[in-house]
Amino acid sequence: MQQTVSLLAEVKRRSPSKGAIAAGLNAVDQALAYRQGGAAGVSILTEPAHFGGSTDDLLDVRRRVDLPALKKDFHVAPIQLIEARALGASAALLIARALSPESLAEMMRVGADLGLELLVEVRDEAELERALAGGATMVGVNNRDLETLVIDPQTSIRIIPLIPPSVVAIAESGVQSRADVERYADVGADAVLVGSSLSSATDPVAATRALAGVPKVSRAS
Repeated sequence: MQQTVSLLAEVKRRSPSKGAIAAGLNAVDQALAYRQGGAAGVSILTEPAHFGGSTDDLLDVRRRVDLPALKKDFHVAPIQLIEARALGASAALLIARALSPESLAEMMRVGADLGLELLVEVRDEAELERALAGGATMVGVNNRDLETLVIDPQTSIRIIPLIPPSVVAIAESGVQSRADVERYADVGADAVLVGSSLSSATDPVAATRALAGVPKVSRAS
């Protein structure tokens, strides 16, 4: 059977780039809609000030929705990974650009000791090298420049083919259509992370279903 690009669907009420997206979004209802639409996992933003999230969202989703859950936040200290594990997260985000090489290596060691999967987010070749050197098993390539907030789809197109086939490669930011998913599938993406376009959809089940099921293309060894 043909493997398909997995969809990691995000519960996202607001963002620094777009402002309010769906202020009244119910995390559990949204996650259930994503599940019905064919998402393989759910990303829960727990940062309150910029994204309108909370740890309660993660707790509620974990209790009610049987999908793997990524705790998406600015994780910069080991205690935050311990909290993520205690909240029931399947995985947590680490942003390579936000951590020194030493801190990134330490956080990856702590995550491994906790049995917590880590999605290491990168934007360039140097950050990818650091992530792989630390033993990353999942790498997210963020098309958004966190300094300018500009999205460049070529970032994933350039970086994903460099990720070893044994490491899960995820394209992040700017995915709005099936054509976007197909573009990243063509360069070997295993998954895409989609936030704003799904969180703002009037019919999140249909919007999720429209992005799911794109055939996956294997990356070269």
